[in-house]
Amino acid sequence: MALLAAFGAPASADDARDLSRETLAADDGWAAADGGTTGGAAADDAHVFTVRNRAELVRALDGGSATPKIIRIAGTIDANTDDDGRRLDCADYATDGYSLKKYLAAYDPRIWGAAKPSGPQEEARQASAARQAERVEIAVGANTTIVGLGDSAVLEGASLQIKDVGNVIIRNVEFRDAYDCFPVWQPNTGGLGDWKTAYDNLWLRGASHVWIDHVTASDGDHPDAEEPTYFGRNYLRHDGLLDITNASDLVTVSWSRFADHDKAMLIGNSDSATGDRGKLRITLHHNEFESVVQRAPRVRFGQVHVYNNRYVVPEDAHDYRYSWGVSVESAIYAENNAFTTPGHVEAADLVKSWNGSALHQTGTLFNGFPVDLLAINNAYNSGSERDLTADVGWTPPLHGPVDSAAKADHDVARGAGAGRIR
Repeated sequence: MALLAAFGAPASADDARDLSRETLAADDGWAAADGGTTGGAAADDAHVFTVRNRAELVRALDGGSATPKIIRIAGTIDANTDDDGRRLDCADYATDGYSLKKYLAAYDPRIWGAAKPSGPQEEARQASAARQAERVEIAVGANTTIVGLGDSAVLEGASLQIKDVGNVIIRNVEFRDAYDCFPVWQPNTGGLGDWKTAYDNLWLRGASHVWIDHVTASDGDHPDAEEPTYFGRNYLRHDGLLDITNASDLVTVSWSRFADHDKAMLIGNSDSATGDRGKLRITLHHNEFESVVQRAPRVRFGQVHVYNNRYVVPEDAHDYRYSWGVSVESAIYAENNAFTTPGHVEAADLVKSWNGSALHQTGTLFNGFPVDLLAINNAYNSGSERDLTADVGWTPPLHGPVDSAAKADHDVARGAGAGRIR
């Protein structure tokens, strides 16, 4: 659906719909609770912006101010640009003598050992990373709507951050390739060490009343699977597609597409973050997770309603791990979701538990057949985790119609993602 208000009068009544003034429906998930989510719908004309580059976007966001504002993205905005619009690459950010070759030589575990990296090359990496973060981390303030114009609005290379603010709407935008030029080596992660990256395409921290709708998020043209291996571990360049952490609350994610990525969506960032109790109330509905390795989502603490979503594992995927991660004190209420996988991925692979205790699931389709993922998980539990119970202690209070998994599978395949609002 075209958004033509920024460029001239609409050609017909059908074109008159202005997504930027729309607010979340009264029953559309957790973000509709406690007064709902309106974003920047109350913005006056002086705070309605059409932006075409990073400088215009940052200026319109006004340092994350709470002034009601509507920001319409036209075309592709590249966050890795300077104030004059010149494209920046990793070499432009590198400073203080940093180089990947020197970094690898300095912290090779065979020489460096298991200590946390320190010294000149790690300091240079940190300084270089800070230069990139200054360009790609973009703060969104309260009472803001960000919406893409037409069917080709793209925010590339950015990490959009909604931190300690409320009442934000993001719709009809493709988020692509939040690429970290300077991953850090963590020798003790996972026993074998691992590379840690900095940027999520979208990161909610302490945010409340957020509606994310019809967005697309992926690694773009730089999938981590094509990155080299250093110290025996994949040299990751991307973190999450959408992470919701640090006591964020009352969030609805709808009709969006998450694709071609490892760790898609983390809800709750730590087993020890007990301040998340009573928060992380999130609704995920009519979203597509395609070629996602894990975290679709992984949940700690939160009451998360997962309904009418579509999961697709491609035939050539050999690194798939799981979709639903049931972690400490999580309470996932899953209804009528559809999974399509190749033969080497079994129903028992779809759920993984880390100190979780419960999972409510009904109406699940697995390759066209109804399955009980709770019973399957418990039957195949190796004993390293306790069996899950069906009682998650709550029932979703706000949601639209819950379709059959088969209908949702069909509708989401046709309608989820940026450029597909009808």
